[in-house]
Amino acid sequence: MVNSAATTALSWRCCPPTSFISTPTELTYLKSLSLHPKLPYLSLCSTSHSQTPLEDFSDSIPQQSSKRGPITPGLYLVATPIGNLEDITLRALRVLKSANVILSEDTRHSGKLLQHYSIKTPLLSYHKFNESQREQTVLKRLKQGEIVALISDAGTPGISDPGMELAKLCVDESIPVVPIPGPSAFVAALSASGLATDEFTFAGFLPKHAGSRKERLMLSANEMKTQIFYVPPHKLCQFLEETSSLFGTSRRCVIAREITKIHEEFWRGTLGEATEAFSTHQPKGEITFLVEGKPICMVEPPSEDQLENDLRELISNGHNLSTAVKLVAEGTSRMIQINANHTEKQVMPFFFPCMGA
Repeated sequence: MVNSAATTALSWRCCPPTSFISTPTELTYLKSLSLHPKLPYLSLCSTSHSQTPLEDFSDSIPQQSSKRGPITPGLYLVATPIGNLEDITLRALRVLKSANVILSEDTRHSGKLLQHYSIKTPLLSYHKFNESQREQTVLKRLKQGEIVALISDAGTPGISDPGMELAKLCVDESIPVVPIPGPSAFVAALSASGLATDEFTFAGFLPKHAGSRKERLMLSANEMKTQIFYVPPHKLCQFLEETSSLFGTSRRCVIAREITKIHEEFWRGTLGEATEAFSTHQPKGEITFLVEGKPICMVEPPSEDQLENDLRELISNGHNLSTAVKLVAEGTSRMIQINANHTEKQVMPFFFPCMGA
């Protein structure tokens, strides 16, 4: 039965049954497809037997297309999956297959990805400990016209991963730097966080030095945009203590863990609740930590009637007009950030109408 279904599916791809052809025009069009076997087709077989295995899917991609040009020499920053091997683009696979060399943060880790997609391109280690030593070697190969792909262990190269300095060097040397977009942990976490996405600040990993780390957190605490951090699991408790003291325990947060993996988790609550929840156990896996921006305090400015009443009360208690205006200004400036002169201009016409003319 399986063989029969497979044979039928193949025969339909090569020569569709004439019972489905209603006009000569359709027949002419369908015959033209047989002259172009590389054109994509619509499979009419919905059984799992006709599906191409994931490992071989890249082999079925046509190598030439009028909608894309050849891959030219240059540095290609290729985004790779952050956990799920299916999260890679067809263009990324094509670049990795076509490259002369692939710079990899961890060749053993990246080797699994390449093996999964039957990519034979040689790997060359490129990480934060040998970045400066490799740069001139890589630059020489690029100047010789090679195609160099750069990947990290997961996500987009150069974003909290090696690649920034090499990209800057290539730009300075007028060598093309081509981004191959794809997975990024903080973008994925932000999109599903439920926090504001119209404006945000990505801080990445915080400095190791306590003083520098506090300065960075103080800046973030006063931002009205969503703040995004990468936090190693073993430093989560420390991070929660520091952010709670600077942001306040009532600030909402999201802890995104193991994104795109089997045990993906989004924990939502306040910083105070997170401190309590994770005080007794350390979560596993990479963490993207998001904190809502500083709330905007909407304070109603005092009305003209309120200002007038406050002034009359102060004057009736023995203060002269000038002193009363200053006292009202001091009481309201913290809320509406106005100075005494502004308040005086606003209220003086009530007492001296000619001044308002």
